[in-house]
Amino acid sequence: MMTPELLTRMIKAGTGEAPADVVIKNVRLLDVITGTVTHTDIAIVADRIVGTYGYYHGARLIEGDNRFAVPGFIDTHLHIESSLVTPFEFDRCVLPHGVTTVICDPHEIANVLGAEGIRYFLECAERTVMDVKVNLSSCVPATPHETSGARLEIADLEKFRHHKHVIGLAEMMNFPGVLAGDPGIVAKLVSFQGGHIDGHAPLLTDLALNGYLAAGIRTDHEATTAVEAREKLSKGMAILIREGSVSKDLEALAEILDANTSAFVALCTDDRNPLDILEEGHLDSSIRRLIARGRPLHHVYRAASHSAARIFGLKDRGLVAPGYRADIVLVDSLEQCAVSEVVSAGRLVRPELFEARPPVAPVGLASMKAKRVHPTTFMVPANPQRNETPVIAVRAGLILTYRETATLEISERGVLPDLDADIIKIAVIERHGINGNVALSFAKGFGLKRGAIASSVGHDSHNITVVGATDEDMAAAVNRLIDLGGGFVVSDGGRAIAELALPIAGLMSLLSFEAVADKLHKLRDAAYGLGCTLPEPFLQVAFLALPVIPHLKLTDKGLFDVDKFAFVQ
Repeated sequence: MMTPELLTRMIKAGTGEAPADVVIKNVRLLDVITGTVTHTDIAIVADRIVGTYGYYHGARLIEGDNRFAVPGFIDTHLHIESSLVTPFEFDRCVLPHGVTTVICDPHEIANVLGAEGIRYFLECAERTVMDVKVNLSSCVPATPHETSGARLEIADLEKFRHHKHVIGLAEMMNFPGVLAGDPGIVAKLVSFQGGHIDGHAPLLTDLALNGYLAAGIRTDHEATTAVEAREKLSKGMAILIREGSVSKDLEALAEILDANTSAFVALCTDDRNPLDILEEGHLDSSIRRLIARGRPLHHVYRAASHSAARIFGLKDRGLVAPGYRADIVLVDSLEQCAVSEVVSAGRLVRPELFEARPPVAPVGLASMKAKRVHPTTFMVPANPQRNETPVIAVRAGLILTYRETATLEISERGVLPDLDADIIKIAVIERHGINGNVALSFAKGFGLKRGAIASSVGHDSHNITVVGATDEDMAAAVNRLIDLGGGFVVSDGGRAIAELALPIAGLMSLLSFEAVADKLHKLRDAAYGLGCTLPEPFLQVAFLALPVIPHLKLTDKGLFDVDKFAFVQ
């Protein structure tokens, strides 16, 4: 808490009349506004930078060793649940990569547990070392076309609105509901007018985009082409360049980041698992890849910090300058974004900071309520009115899916997959104990020659999604998943051969991020052993049931045409 005495001490330390609490000596400071690099010290009192462009003395010294100092990175949109670990483990995993602030939407856990899930995240946010900001989940459920474990109306969100870690309203995924003037959606939009409202508008253009933006929505992380992003920029929408474990849009959008646009562009990961973080990095990976693609260096760092802060109304951070929050990243190379040390709110990040956090009890440990299945559950009955079967076509690196058709063989076991044509079965099983729905269809693009892959991470309602080459393996994977209380399972020969338990709401592990990464390695290798050709098969499975992302999806209620926003008859 700021007091007159503390503020006076900050002023005196800034002028050099009094010692600072911490001084980072001998750094090369990158000014993300002008692009200049200056040798200097950085003086800090409490959690605030009080001096730069000078030489300071203080109670504690951090030797900069002529490294570059840049502002802490801000991930502007993500779901911590998709890291598969608790917010505490996410903190420990990502902060050393220079990410000092994240803006999360806890709608994954909210779709399972409702307000209890949001409350859990806010309690964790009060104790993490990094600053976790929360946008309140706007679409729980995302649509009425799937079965969710909970429902959040405006009255439920208002209870959290004035929490110190809450920014505004999270991604408004139900853009058809916005355009149709759905009363429940409009009530949420009205309540948050004048505050921040996050967008989610894949492929929305022209007059429909105008109508969506007229609702006061200001950001979008769903642009997948430069043409789409430029139209949105021209209409005042900030673009969040996303590079996650499945949604990889950086290469397509890199060209939009330049000196003219960098104030209106930020970076995000959306969904990124700890295996990718360990192997590639987090926002540091996006920064070096953008620079490698010829984007102007200080504008890339600006997008990762100052622009992100301004877009989301975080006026206290985003610069290494007096009066700003002391979130500072020391890097050995600007081009490689080689993070060597991180200062978060004036504290040098060390293991003891994480060890000192008071614990938060896990929630949702009994959320898996699906009943065990039999191989006959996955028999697809023939449709005498239709010779061709709709197929969900998956492409690596995209959560967009495409509609294809196939003429498939029919036997006494119903419509059969065609492994030679890379067509396998897919099922979505309701797991919240509400109706027991099971929906069946076919998918293409996984490359499976045998076995099955099952997941309780199924955006956004998180029912069980399973893809497989045989009914027996699909049943084995699902039943093991139920026994685990949620998670990922790979089966072959009628038994599970690799697994990861995610008992917290069927979404997050109780293990360390290192242990989760190790199990993901084994799961991925097991999936590759079945013939899978997708680099990230598990999150790819997780998005097959998301009926707000074009074009063809499968929910527990049936095959859904997102373009028509209607079920396939």
